[in-house]
Amino acid sequence: MTLAQLINVLYNVVDRMYIGRMPENATLSLTGLGLALPIITIVIAFANLFGMGGAPLFSIARGAGEDEEAEHIMGNAFVLLISFGILLTLLGLLFKKPLLFLFGASESTFPYANDYITIYLLGSLFVMIGLGMNSFINAQGFGKIGMLTVAIGAVANIILDPIFIFGFNMGVQGAALATVISQILSAIWIIKFLTGKKALLKLKVTCFKLKKERVKKIVGLGLSGFIMAITNGAVQIVCNASLQFYGGDLYVGVMTIINTVRELVTMPVLGVTNSAQPVIGYNYGAKAYSRVKIAIKFMSGACILYTLVAWAVVHGFPAFFIQIFNHDEAIIQAGIPAMKIYFFGFFMMALQFAGQSVFVGLGKSKQAIFFSLFRKAIIVIPLTLILPRLFGLNIEGVFMAEPISNFIGGAACFITMLMLIWPELNQNKTLQQNI
Repeated sequence: MTLAQLINVLYNVVDRMYIGRMPENATLSLTGLGLALPIITIVIAFANLFGMGGAPLFSIARGAGEDEEAEHIMGNAFVLLISFGILLTLLGLLFKKPLLFLFGASESTFPYANDYITIYLLGSLFVMIGLGMNSFINAQGFGKIGMLTVAIGAVANIILDPIFIFGFNMGVQGAALATVISQILSAIWIIKFLTGKKALLKLKVTCFKLKKERVKKIVGLGLSGFIMAITNGAVQIVCNASLQFYGGDLYVGVMTIINTVRELVTMPVLGVTNSAQPVIGYNYGAKAYSRVKIAIKFMSGACILYTLVAWAVVHGFPAFFIQIFNHDEAIIQAGIPAMKIYFFGFFMMALQFAGQSVFVGLGKSKQAIFFSLFRKAIIVIPLTLILPRLFGLNIEGVFMAEPISNFIGGAACFITMLMLIWPELNQNKTLQQNI
Protein backbone atom coordinates (compact mmCIF):
# COMPACT_ATOMS: atom_id res chain seq x y z
CA MET A 1 0.00 0.00 0.00
CA THR A 2 2.92 2.33 0.66
CA LEU A 3 4.23 1.68 -2.84
CA ALA A 4 0.71 2.22 -4.15
CA GLN A 5 0.56 5.62 -2.43
CA LEU A 6 3.94 6.58 -3.91
CA ILE A 7 2.75 5.56 -7.36
CA ASN A 8 -0.53 7.39 -6.82
CA VAL A 9 1.23 10.70 -6.25
CA LEU A 10 2.62 10.42 -9.78
CA TYR A 11 -0.81 11.37 -11.14
CA ASN A 12 -0.52 14.95 -9.95
CA VAL A 13 3.26 15.23 -9.70
CA VAL A 14 3.85 14.20 -13.31
CA ASP A 15 1.16 16.62 -14.51
CA ARG A 16 2.85 19.49 -12.67
CA MET A 17 6.33 18.50 -13.80
CA TYR A 18 5.32 18.58 -17.46
CA ILE A 19 3.21 21.73 -17.13
CA GLY A 20 6.06 23.52 -15.34
CA ARG A 21 8.25 22.84 -18.39
CA MET A 22 5.86 24.07 -21.06
CA PRO A 23 7.62 26.44 -23.51
CA GLU A 24 5.00 29.16 -23.02
CA ASN A 25 3.22 30.42 -19.87
CA ALA A 26 4.57 27.59 -17.74
CA THR A 27 4.32 29.47 -14.43
CA LEU A 28 0.79 30.74 -15.09
CA SER A 29 -0.30 27.25 -16.16
CA LEU A 30 1.21 25.70 -13.02
CA THR A 31 -0.47 28.33 -10.86
CA GLY A 32 -3.79 27.69 -12.61
CA LEU A 33 -3.47 23.98 -11.86
CA GLY A 34 -2.82 24.85 -8.21
CA LEU A 35 -6.02 26.87 -8.10
CA ALA A 36 -7.96 23.81 -9.29
CA LEU A 37 -6.59 21.67 -6.43
CA PRO A 38 -9.33 22.56 -3.89
CA ILE A 39 -12.01 21.23 -6.26
CA ILE A 40 -9.95 18.08 -6.84
CA THR A 41 -9.60 17.79 -3.07
CA ILE A 42 -13.39 17.93 -2.66
CA VAL A 43 -13.77 15.00 -5.09
CA ILE A 44 -11.13 13.07 -3.13
CA ALA A 45 -12.93 13.94 0.11
CA PHE A 46 -16.10 12.20 -1.06
CA ALA A 47 -14.06 9.19 -2.22
CA ASN A 48 -12.59 9.06 1.31
CA LEU A 49 -16.04 9.43 2.86
CA PHE A 50 -17.35 6.21 1.35
CA GLY A 51 -14.14 4.30 0.64
CA MET A 52 -12.27 4.91 3.89
CA GLY A 53 -15.59 4.80 5.75
CA GLY A 54 -16.62 1.45 4.34
CA ALA A 55 -13.27 -0.36 4.29
CA PRO A 56 -12.65 -0.43 8.10
CA LEU A 57 -16.24 -1.62 8.69
CA PHE A 58 -15.65 -4.24 5.98
CA SER A 59 -12.47 -5.40 7.80
CA ILE A 60 -14.18 -5.52 11.21
CA ALA A 61 -17.04 -7.58 9.72
CA ARG A 62 -14.56 -9.97 8.09
CA GLY A 63 -12.65 -10.32 11.35
CA ALA A 64 -15.90 -11.20 13.14
CA GLY A 65 -16.75 -13.80 10.48
CA GLU A 66 -19.69 -11.79 9.05
CA ASP A 67 -18.81 -12.12 5.35
CA GLU A 68 -22.34 -11.42 4.06
CA GLU A 69 -22.50 -8.13 5.96
CA ALA A 70 -19.02 -7.24 4.68
CA GLU A 71 -20.22 -7.69 1.07
CA HIS A 72 -23.26 -5.51 1.73
CA ILE A 73 -21.00 -2.79 3.17
CA MET A 74 -18.87 -2.90 0.01
CA GLY A 75 -21.94 -2.83 -2.24
CA ASN A 76 -23.46 0.13 -0.42
CA ALA A 77 -20.17 2.03 -0.57
CA PHE A 78 -19.99 1.46 -4.35
CA VAL A 79 -23.50 2.84 -4.91
CA LEU A 80 -22.72 5.90 -2.80
CA LEU A 81 -19.50 6.53 -4.76
CA ILE A 82 -21.36 6.34 -8.10
CA SER A 83 -24.22 8.58 -6.95
CA PHE A 84 -22.04 11.30 -5.49
CA GLY A 85 -19.59 11.10 -8.40
CA ILE A 86 -22.39 12.11 -10.78
CA LEU A 87 -23.67 14.80 -8.41
CA LEU A 88 -20.22 16.36 -7.94
CA THR A 89 -19.67 16.45 -11.71
CA LEU A 90 -22.89 18.40 -12.27
CA LEU A 91 -22.37 20.83 -9.38
CA GLY A 92 -18.69 21.37 -10.23
CA LEU A 93 -19.40 22.23 -13.87
CA LEU A 94 -22.19 24.58 -12.81
CA PHE A 95 -20.23 26.55 -10.18
CA LYS A 96 -16.60 26.23 -11.34
CA LYS A 97 -16.13 29.89 -12.41
CA PRO A 98 -17.17 31.60 -9.15
CA LEU A 99 -15.36 28.90 -7.16
CA LEU A 100 -12.04 29.40 -8.97
CA PHE A 101 -12.13 33.17 -8.42
CA LEU A 102 -13.04 32.56 -4.79
CA PHE A 103 -10.00 30.28 -4.52
CA GLY A 104 -7.63 33.06 -5.58
CA ALA A 105 -7.71 33.02 -9.40
CA SER A 106 -6.83 36.16 -11.32
CA GLU A 107 -7.77 37.12 -14.87
CA SER A 108 -4.36 35.75 -15.94
CA THR A 109 -4.61 32.35 -14.23
CA PHE A 110 -8.35 31.61 -14.57
CA PRO A 111 -8.22 30.31 -18.18
CA TYR A 112 -5.64 27.67 -17.24
CA ALA A 113 -7.48 26.61 -14.07
CA ASN A 114 -10.76 26.44 -15.99
CA ASP A 115 -9.28 24.36 -18.83
CA TYR A 116 -7.93 21.77 -16.39
CA ILE A 117 -10.86 21.45 -14.00
CA THR A 118 -13.52 21.21 -16.74
CA ILE A 119 -12.03 18.03 -18.17
CA TYR A 120 -11.15 16.65 -14.73
CA LEU A 121 -14.75 17.03 -13.53
CA LEU A 122 -16.07 15.12 -16.54
CA GLY A 123 -14.04 12.14 -15.30
CA SER A 124 -14.59 12.59 -11.57
CA LEU A 125 -16.92 9.55 -11.41
CA PHE A 126 -13.98 7.30 -12.33
CA VAL A 127 -11.74 9.10 -9.84
CA MET A 128 -14.29 8.29 -7.13
CA ILE A 129 -14.42 4.60 -8.07
CA GLY A 130 -10.64 4.32 -8.38
CA LEU A 131 -9.86 5.92 -5.03
CA GLY A 132 -12.85 4.63 -3.07
CA MET A 133 -13.11 0.99 -4.15
CA ASN A 134 -9.38 0.21 -4.10
CA SER A 135 -9.65 0.27 -0.29
CA PHE A 136 -11.81 -2.87 -0.47
CA ILE A 137 -9.13 -4.71 -2.44
CA ASN A 138 -6.52 -3.81 0.18
CA ALA A 139 -8.94 -4.69 3.00
CA GLN A 140 -9.07 -8.27 1.66
CA GLY A 141 -5.28 -8.55 1.91
CA PHE A 142 -4.52 -8.10 -1.79
CA GLY A 143 -1.90 -5.40 -1.35
CA LYS A 144 -0.14 -6.19 -4.63
CA ILE A 145 -3.40 -6.03 -6.58
CA GLY A 146 -4.17 -2.71 -4.90
CA MET A 147 -0.76 -1.44 -5.92
CA LEU A 148 -1.32 -2.61 -9.52
CA THR A 149 -4.58 -0.63 -9.58
CA VAL A 150 -2.67 2.56 -8.96
CA ALA A 151 0.32 1.53 -11.10
CA ILE A 152 -1.87 0.98 -14.18
CA GLY A 153 -3.26 4.51 -13.93
CA ALA A 154 0.07 6.10 -13.07
CA VAL A 155 1.96 4.47 -15.93
CA ALA A 156 -0.80 5.40 -18.37
CA ASN A 157 -0.67 8.98 -17.09
CA ILE A 158 3.11 9.17 -17.51
CA ILE A 159 2.84 7.93 -21.09
CA LEU A 160 -0.17 10.05 -22.09
CA ASP A 161 0.91 13.34 -20.47
CA PRO A 162 3.69 14.28 -22.94
CA ILE A 163 1.62 13.02 -25.87
CA PHE A 164 -1.36 15.26 -25.07
CA ILE A 165 0.52 18.22 -23.53
CA PHE A 166 3.31 18.55 -26.11
CA GLY A 167 2.47 16.18 -28.99
CA PHE A 168 -1.08 17.47 -29.50
CA ASN A 169 -0.21 20.89 -28.04
CA MET A 170 -3.15 20.70 -25.60
CA GLY A 171 -1.34 22.20 -22.57
CA VAL A 172 -3.23 21.89 -19.26
CA GLN A 173 -6.21 20.35 -21.08
CA GLY A 174 -3.92 17.54 -22.19
CA ALA A 175 -2.75 16.96 -18.62
CA ALA A 176 -6.36 16.72 -17.42
CA LEU A 177 -7.35 14.36 -20.25
CA ALA A 178 -4.40 12.08 -19.51
CA THR A 179 -5.42 11.96 -15.84
CA VAL A 180 -9.05 11.12 -16.63
CA ILE A 181 -8.17 8.33 -19.08
CA SER A 182 -5.76 6.89 -16.52
CA GLN A 183 -8.44 6.89 -13.82
CA ILE A 184 -10.88 5.16 -16.19
CA LEU A 185 -8.36 2.35 -16.68
CA SER A 186 -7.90 2.01 -12.89
CA ALA A 187 -11.66 1.94 -12.30
CA ILE A 188 -12.16 -0.82 -14.92
CA TRP A 189 -9.38 -2.88 -13.30
CA ILE A 190 -10.94 -2.53 -9.84
CA ILE A 191 -14.45 -3.54 -10.92
CA LYS A 192 -13.09 -6.48 -12.91
CA PHE A 193 -11.14 -7.77 -9.89
CA LEU A 194 -13.90 -7.28 -7.30
CA THR A 195 -16.41 -9.11 -9.52
CA GLY A 196 -13.93 -11.83 -10.52
CA LYS A 197 -12.92 -15.21 -9.11
CA LYS A 198 -9.84 -14.10 -7.15
CA ALA A 199 -11.68 -11.74 -4.78
CA LEU A 200 -12.48 -13.35 -1.43
CA LEU A 201 -15.61 -11.23 -1.09
CA LYS A 202 -17.20 -9.93 -4.27
CA LEU A 203 -18.97 -6.82 -5.48
CA LYS A 204 -22.52 -8.04 -6.14
CA VAL A 205 -25.61 -6.30 -7.54
CA THR A 206 -27.66 -8.00 -4.81
CA CYS A 207 -25.71 -5.96 -2.24
CA PHE A 208 -26.38 -2.58 -3.88
CA LYS A 209 -29.63 -1.83 -2.05
CA LEU A 210 -28.89 0.91 0.47
CA LYS A 211 -29.75 0.28 4.09
CA LYS A 212 -30.13 3.34 6.30
CA GLU A 213 -28.21 1.99 9.31
CA ARG A 214 -25.40 0.65 7.15
CA VAL A 215 -25.04 3.95 5.28
CA LYS A 216 -24.99 5.85 8.58
CA LYS A 217 -22.12 3.68 9.81
CA ILE A 218 -20.16 4.10 6.58
CA VAL A 219 -20.64 7.87 6.56
CA GLY A 220 -20.02 8.16 10.29
CA LEU A 221 -16.66 6.40 10.09
CA GLY A 222 -15.74 8.00 6.77
CA LEU A 223 -16.35 11.50 8.09
CA SER A 224 -12.84 11.57 9.54
CA GLY A 225 -11.14 11.15 6.15
CA PHE A 226 -13.80 13.32 4.53
CA ILE A 227 -13.32 16.19 6.95
CA MET A 228 -9.54 15.88 6.72
CA ALA A 229 -9.73 16.21 2.93
CA ILE A 230 -12.36 18.98 3.02
CA THR A 231 -10.38 20.97 5.58
CA ASN A 232 -7.26 20.44 3.44
CA GLY A 233 -9.23 21.99 0.60
CA ALA A 234 -10.38 24.83 2.84
CA VAL A 235 -6.80 25.48 3.90
CA GLN A 236 -5.71 25.56 0.24
CA ILE A 237 -8.47 28.05 -0.51
CA VAL A 238 -7.58 30.35 2.42
CA CYS A 239 -3.84 30.08 1.67
CA ASN A 240 -4.25 30.85 -2.03
CA ALA A 241 -6.58 33.78 -1.33
CA SER A 242 -4.21 35.19 1.33
CA LEU A 243 -1.15 34.69 -0.88
CA GLN A 244 -2.93 36.35 -3.80
CA PHE A 245 -3.68 39.33 -1.54
CA TYR A 246 -0.18 39.65 -0.02
CA GLY A 247 2.04 38.43 -2.86
CA GLY A 248 0.08 37.88 -6.08
CA ASP A 249 0.27 35.03 -8.62
CA LEU A 250 3.96 34.35 -7.85
CA TYR A 251 3.27 33.11 -4.32
CA VAL A 252 0.18 31.16 -5.38
CA GLY A 253 2.58 29.36 -7.73
CA VAL A 254 5.01 28.78 -4.85
CA MET A 255 2.22 27.25 -2.77
CA THR A 256 1.28 24.97 -5.67
CA ILE A 257 4.84 23.60 -5.66
CA ILE A 258 4.89 23.29 -1.86
CA ASN A 259 1.59 21.40 -1.89
CA THR A 260 3.03 19.05 -4.51
CA VAL A 261 6.19 18.43 -2.48
CA ARG A 262 4.03 17.83 0.61
CA GLU A 263 2.00 15.23 -1.30
CA LEU A 264 5.22 13.56 -2.39
CA VAL A 265 6.82 13.35 1.05
CA THR A 266 3.64 12.44 2.97
CA MET A 267 2.62 9.57 0.68
CA PRO A 268 4.75 6.95 2.51
CA VAL A 269 3.13 8.04 5.79
CA LEU A 270 -0.34 7.68 4.28
CA GLY A 271 0.65 4.30 2.87
CA VAL A 272 1.71 2.98 6.27
CA THR A 273 -1.23 4.45 8.20
CA ASN A 274 -3.87 3.44 5.64
CA SER A 275 -2.49 -0.11 5.41
CA ALA A 276 -2.47 -0.34 9.21
CA GLN A 277 -6.22 0.37 9.40
CA PRO A 278 -7.44 -3.00 8.01
CA VAL A 279 -4.84 -4.83 10.14
CA ILE A 280 -5.97 -2.97 13.26
CA GLY A 281 -9.67 -3.37 12.41
CA TYR A 282 -9.42 -7.08 11.54
CA ASN A 283 -7.51 -8.00 14.71
CA TYR A 284 -9.75 -5.83 16.86
CA GLY A 285 -12.80 -7.60 15.41
CA ALA A 286 -11.08 -10.95 16.06
CA LYS A 287 -10.26 -9.83 19.65
CA ALA A 288 -6.50 -10.22 19.02
CA TYR A 289 -5.65 -7.15 21.14
CA SER A 290 -1.91 -7.85 21.38
CA ARG A 291 -1.66 -7.67 17.60
CA VAL A 292 -3.54 -4.38 17.59
CA LYS A 293 -0.95 -2.92 19.96
CA ILE A 294 1.94 -4.25 17.85
CA ALA A 295 0.40 -2.67 14.72
CA ILE A 296 0.04 0.70 16.48
CA LYS A 297 3.64 0.65 17.70
CA PHE A 298 5.07 -0.28 14.32
CA MET A 299 2.95 2.23 12.42
CA SER A 300 3.82 5.10 14.78
CA GLY A 301 7.54 4.34 14.91
CA ALA A 302 7.88 3.95 11.14
CA CYS A 303 6.02 7.20 10.45
CA ILE A 304 8.02 9.26 12.95
CA LEU A 305 11.36 7.92 11.70
CA TYR A 306 10.49 8.55 8.08
CA THR A 307 9.19 12.09 8.61
CA LEU A 308 12.34 13.04 10.54
CA VAL A 309 14.44 11.99 7.54
CA ALA A 310 12.06 13.71 5.08
CA TRP A 311 12.24 16.96 7.06
CA ALA A 312 16.03 16.91 6.98
CA VAL A 313 16.12 16.32 3.22
CA VAL A 314 13.55 18.99 2.31
CA HIS A 315 15.16 21.54 4.65
CA GLY A 316 18.62 20.81 3.26
CA PHE A 317 17.73 20.85 -0.45
CA PRO A 318 14.65 23.05 -1.04
CA ALA A 319 15.89 24.38 -4.39
CA PHE A 320 16.18 20.84 -5.75
CA PHE A 321 12.51 20.12 -5.04
CA ILE A 322 11.36 23.44 -6.52
CA GLN A 323 13.36 22.92 -9.72
CA ILE A 324 11.63 19.58 -10.30
CA PHE A 325 8.54 21.61 -11.22
CA ASN A 326 9.76 25.00 -12.38
CA HIS A 327 13.03 26.75 -13.31
CA ASP A 328 11.73 30.32 -13.03
CA GLU A 329 14.31 32.19 -10.92
CA ALA A 330 11.64 34.27 -9.18
CA ILE A 331 9.78 31.10 -8.11
CA ILE A 332 13.01 29.56 -6.78
CA GLN A 333 14.03 32.64 -4.78
CA ALA A 334 10.58 33.05 -3.25
CA GLY A 335 10.09 29.33 -2.70
CA ILE A 336 13.25 28.45 -0.74
CA PRO A 337 12.47 30.39 2.47
CA ALA A 338 8.77 29.57 2.17
CA MET A 339 9.49 25.84 1.98
CA LYS A 340 11.84 25.92 4.99
CA ILE A 341 9.16 27.62 7.08
CA TYR A 342 6.31 25.39 5.90
CA PHE A 343 8.09 22.08 6.59
CA PHE A 344 9.57 23.04 9.97
CA GLY A 345 8.96 20.24 12.50
CA PHE A 346 7.42 18.06 9.80
CA PHE A 347 7.73 14.92 11.96
CA MET A 348 4.85 16.13 14.16
CA MET A 349 2.47 15.54 11.26
CA ALA A 350 3.20 11.81 11.61
CA LEU A 351 1.64 11.87 15.08
CA GLN A 352 -1.58 13.31 13.65
CA PHE A 353 -1.83 10.66 10.93
CA ALA A 354 -0.93 7.79 13.28
CA GLY A 355 -3.35 8.78 16.03
CA GLN A 356 -6.19 9.39 13.63
CA SER A 357 -5.64 6.09 11.79
CA VAL A 358 -5.99 4.20 15.07
CA PHE A 359 -9.31 5.90 15.80
CA VAL A 360 -10.58 5.09 12.28
CA GLY A 361 -9.29 1.50 12.35
CA LEU A 362 -11.10 0.83 15.63
CA GLY A 363 -14.33 2.44 14.42
CA LYS A 364 -14.13 5.38 16.86
CA SER A 365 -15.52 7.98 14.49
CA LYS A 366 -16.16 10.79 16.99
CA GLN A 367 -12.51 11.12 18.02
CA ALA A 368 -11.32 10.79 14.42
CA ILE A 369 -13.70 13.53 13.27
CA PHE A 370 -12.74 15.86 16.10
CA PHE A 371 -9.02 15.72 15.42
CA SER A 372 -9.61 16.15 11.67
CA LEU A 373 -11.37 19.42 12.45
CA PHE A 374 -9.07 20.47 15.26
CA ARG A 375 -5.79 20.80 13.36
CA LYS A 376 -7.07 22.31 10.12
CA ALA A 377 -10.30 24.17 10.86
CA ILE A 378 -9.57 25.33 14.41
CA ILE A 379 -5.82 25.99 14.11
CA VAL A 380 -4.56 26.37 10.52
CA ILE A 381 -7.32 28.46 8.94
CA PRO A 382 -7.51 31.08 11.72
CA LEU A 383 -3.71 31.30 11.90
CA THR A 384 -3.48 31.72 8.11
CA LEU A 385 -5.78 34.72 8.39
CA ILE A 386 -4.31 36.21 11.59
CA LEU A 387 -0.53 35.70 11.41
CA PRO A 388 0.09 37.76 8.22
CA ARG A 389 -1.38 40.77 10.06
CA LEU A 390 0.90 40.40 13.10
CA PHE A 391 4.41 41.83 13.48
CA GLY A 392 4.62 42.58 9.76
CA LEU A 393 4.88 38.87 8.90
CA ASN A 394 2.74 39.14 5.73
CA ILE A 395 3.69 36.22 3.42
CA GLU A 396 5.77 34.46 6.08
CA GLY A 397 2.75 34.37 8.37
CA VAL A 398 0.78 32.34 5.82
CA PHE A 399 3.50 29.68 5.65
CA MET A 400 3.98 29.59 9.44
CA ALA A 401 0.42 28.41 10.11
CA GLU A 402 1.13 24.83 8.98
CA PRO A 403 4.10 23.98 11.26
CA ILE A 404 2.39 25.53 14.30
CA SER A 405 -0.68 23.37 13.65
CA ASN A 406 1.49 20.26 13.26
CA PHE A 407 2.99 20.70 16.73
CA ILE A 408 -0.29 21.46 18.50
CA GLY A 409 -2.63 19.17 16.55
CA GLY A 410 -0.21 16.25 16.18
CA ALA A 411 0.67 16.14 19.87
CA ALA A 412 -2.97 16.48 20.98
CA CYS A 413 -4.19 13.70 18.66
CA PHE A 414 -1.45 11.17 19.50
CA ILE A 415 -1.50 11.73 23.26
CA THR A 416 -5.30 11.44 23.33
CA MET A 417 -5.10 8.20 21.35
CA LEU A 418 -2.61 6.72 23.85
CA MET A 419 -4.69 7.80 26.84
CA LEU A 420 -7.96 6.40 25.44
CA ILE A 421 -7.00 3.35 23.40
CA TRP A 422 -4.08 1.78 25.30
CA PRO A 423 -5.98 1.27 28.59
CA GLU A 424 -8.96 -0.11 26.65
CA LEU A 425 -6.79 -2.65 24.82
CA ASN A 426 -5.11 -3.71 28.08
CA GLN A 427 -8.49 -4.08 29.80
CA ASN A 428 -9.99 -6.10 26.95
CA LYS A 429 -6.93 -8.37 26.87
CA THR A 430 -7.20 -8.99 30.62
CA LEU A 431 -10.94 -9.75 30.40
CA GLN A 432 -10.32 -12.14 27.51
CA GLN A 433 -7.62 -13.98 29.47
CA ASN A 434 -9.89 -14.29 32.52
CA ILE A 435 -12.69 -15.73 30.39
